[in-house]
Amino acid sequence: MPSAETAASARPAADRPTAAAPGAPLAPARQADIPGWFFRLDQEAFRHLLTAQSEAGLTGDILELGSYLGRSAVLLGDHLRPGERLTVCDLFDSAAGDADNDAEMTMSYRDSLTRRGFEANYLAFHPELPTIVQAPTSVLADGRIPAGSCRFVHVDASHLYEHVSADIEVARRALAGNGLVVLDDYRSEHTPGVSAAVWQAVFTGGLRPVLLTPMKFYGTWGDPEPLREALLARDWRAEGFTVDEDAIADRRVLRLNNAVRPAPARSAPRRLLLELLPPAATRAVRRGLRALRDRRGARPGGVAAPR
Repeated sequence: MPSAETAASARPAADRPTAAAPGAPLAPARQADIPGWFFRLDQEAFRHLLTAQSEAGLTGDILELGSYLGRSAVLLGDHLRPGERLTVCDLFDSAAGDADNDAEMTMSYRDSLTRRGFEANYLAFHPELPTIVQAPTSVLADGRIPAGSCRFVHVDASHLYEHVSADIEVARRALAGNGLVVLDDYRSEHTPGVSAAVWQAVFTGGLRPVLLTPMKFYGTWGDPEPLREALLARDWRAEGFTVDEDAIADRRVLRLNNAVRPAPARSAPRRLLLELLPPAATRAVRRGLRALRDRRGARPGGVAAPR
């Protein structure tokens, strides 16, 4: 497999890694400071599955379609091994090229998404940028990502059915036999096009579910069993998660979620007092209790109560 530098040099100049542009936004101090919707549950699932791939000896590049400001790309870059390359494809601050996609960009991302912002965030945690393709993800259908070259593909670009279907096909061609694809927003009420494309790929395109989280669908066109076994080998419950198993038309799939924490119990006298008092008095009591906690927290050695 060619090195990342060799592979990048063979691509068009607009797609090669570059240094961060002058005047780029201030770099974040922590990965959690990067804006985005990539939360701890899926961060842990990404880390676990990427590590499991490495431990199993699976090699290959990593591809991300839709990167926003780099929150997930930075994590993906953490898992690159020598000779592997991360490629990200995003419009960033370019025109979308079609009316529907441009309307979605304007509604959700236009004011905040820039390539300079992505580059500054990525370079805060890695010495070099990934290969960047600033264009609609449809350009990747031209074969610039070699067939079977990837072990992990993250799809989080357009939410329109036609585009997501095309992105899934790009992922299928790019992935090696047991590679993993992760599809964002497969069940959100405002993204029905993603749901339609994902489940079509499952029932007519041979995509096999591996893991479902509230935000993302994890699947493979290869053998899902090693991935499931790797997931079940971890004690997720001890870390504050729940893990369950379901079947979808005879296809086994795991579900991972955050454990629901019970609400703190209130003493019976306090509960009764708050129920009997009129609303104005209840608010006054709560303000007084809050002030008392704050005073206790301000004393030497005291611990401020959480709000």
